[in-house]
Amino acid sequence: MSHTHSGTSLPKLRRLTGGILALVGVGLLVPCAPSPAEQSDPASNPAHLRQWTFDSSAPGTLPSAYIVGTLFDGRPAGEWKILITDRAKSPSQVLAQVQPKGTDQTNKLLLMEGTGSTNLDLEVSYLAVAGKADFGGGLVWHAVDDRNYYLLRVSLIEQKLRLYRVVKGVPQVVKQIDRPLPATGWHTLRVVQRGCEIKALYDDAVLIRACDTTFANGRIGLLTKADAITYFDDLSLRLLD
Repeated sequence: MSHTHSGTSLPKLRRLTGGILALVGVGLLVPCAPSPAEQSDPASNPAHLRQWTFDSSAPGTLPSAYIVGTLFDGRPAGEWKILITDRAKSPSQVLAQVQPKGTDQTNKLLLMEGTGSTNLDLEVSYLAVAGKADFGGGLVWHAVDDRNYYLLRVSLIEQKLRLYRVVKGVPQVVKQIDRPLPATGWHTLRVVQRGCEIKALYDDAVLIRACDTTFANGRIGLLTKADAITYFDDLSLRLLD
């Protein structure tokens, strides 16, 4: 009887052990879901797309890859931080420039490390919160450093959209357009560049076309001017062939 009992239980034990090993094997072989940082890495994304919603960073801080520029007197170019706000375009956080002081010549620039690009499709949403000397914000690309870059900036006080090349800290207007621009709510700035051809869009409308070869590549960033307080959200960078 002992032999019969042992003979019938051994296959059951083998099946049970095999099932457990199979489950463990499945657990080992199924890849883990990529982290948000991995999903935004253009090297691992077939579409070469990176996106920043600013929702995974600690409020009140600034991620180390976000580099604040310097003013001509050496002070930091503004006070940039992650904020929790019910006014965020995609809940619940934004990247904000909140320093309420600055002259008309003060450009408060933030650059993002690891975003070097040549041909690109770049977009950000902005919310103009406050400002008397200026009210609005800007999108930066092909930045060599915080003194040399392209800039698409909207001024709601002047009711202008301008494309600049900034060389050694001096803004030079490439092209501008006068147009009624809404002062409230969220709006989008977008730039598409291939070679020298630059196309600038405001709320999906193409408003500026130009050709400029000053800067061939560089980092992306954001900018406010003078005393403007501005929130930014849903930044995206697509690398083009």
